[in-house]
This record gives sequence, C-alpha cells and structure tokens, in this order.
Amino acid sequence: MIKNIIFDVGDVLLEYRWKDMFLDHGLSPEEAERVGGEMFGSRLWDQVLDLGLKPVEEVIRDYYQEFPQDGKEIEWFIRNGEKMHVTRPEVWEKIPRLKEMGYRVYILSNYSEFLFKKHTDGAAFWPYIDGKVVSYEIHKGKPDPAIYLHLLNTYGLKAEECLFLDDRRENIEAAKRLGIRGIQVTSRDFLNRELDRILEGGEKF
Repeated sequence: MIKNIIFDVGDVLLEYRWKDMFLDHGLSPEEAERVGGEMFGSRLWDQVLDLGLKPVEEVIRDYYQEFPQDGKEIEWFIRNGEKMHVTRPEVWEKIPRLKEMGYRVYILSNYSEFLFKKHTDGAAFWPYIDGKVVSYEIHKGKPDPAIYLHLLNTYGLKAEECLFLDDRRENIEAAKRLGIRGIQVTSRDFLNRELDRILEGGEKF
C-alpha cells in the first residue's frame, strides 16, 4: 500500500525556460542551443554544482576555463537563475489534497543550493511537505542509490510504501531497483492526469 508520494522538482513541480532565457538575453536560437548544451552537458552542472562540491563562484570560474568563448553567457545565466523556472500552480494545488487523503509528501531532487533556493523559496507547497533530500545537501545525486536510501532512512520510510514521480527514466529505474514504485513524468498534462487519478481514487496501489 502506498503511503508516501515523493516528488522530483525540475520538470515535475516546476518546469524550465532556459532556452527562452538565452533568447531574451539576445542570443540566436543556434547560440542558445550551443551554450545551453555546453552548460548542462558539462560535468560541472550535475557532478559539481548540483552535488554542492564547490561554491557557485568557483563553478563559474571553471566554466570560463572550460568554455572561454561562452563563459560570459553561462555566468549571466547562473546569476539570473530566478528567470529559469516556470511554476506549475495547478500541480502545487493538488499537494494539500493528497495530504487530506492521508498521503505523506516528500521531495527528492538534484539541485544546487543556489538555484534550489531561487526556484522554491516561498513556494505554496512547502507547508505540506513532510521532508526533503536535495543533492547539494548530501553530495549525492540521482540515480545514485545513496540519495534514495538517505531519504528512506532519514524519514523512516519503507520502499514498498513509496511512489516516486520523476521526469528521467534512469532515476525511476534506480528507484524501482530499491523497491520504490516509480512513474516517469513525460509532460505537465501527464502529471496532472496521474495526480487526478490518485485523487479520484482511480489509481489502486
């Protein structure tokens, strides 16, 4: 029986407009794709910044060294990260309803401290969240089993009683290997349908 619902943040509780950010900044579509590919494709993003292994200022300097021709644009993007996300208020509104049904709600996400605060501070869902584990806090990130186990152990959760919603297949597969049920979120509409099914009692666990 599912008692706990675990949400990823990026492309689940909110979505990203990173390409539009670059376009608004004056880059062409081709330049935006190139710089975005460099920035997100570098290990500096997911293996350093998201894991909290270096301060953001140091990561920016490392980006200048790795991509000297685009360092200025990458620095601008990181420093203006509050422009990157788009909220999903209709998803957030479902979280208190899940709580009313008796589910406990958790967050498990890969994020740098710098951007996590910019994207989630003051979010309407926080009063209904029972706990969170974010990669920068423990220097481990999905799909490493350690971050899932940290969530389970910290809050005394049983894997078989958890449902995990994440947009990346490899993260869902890692959860399933630990006995956590997972649903890959493929779109905003899909997520809303899945949550509505749970709220209407149509999803049987």
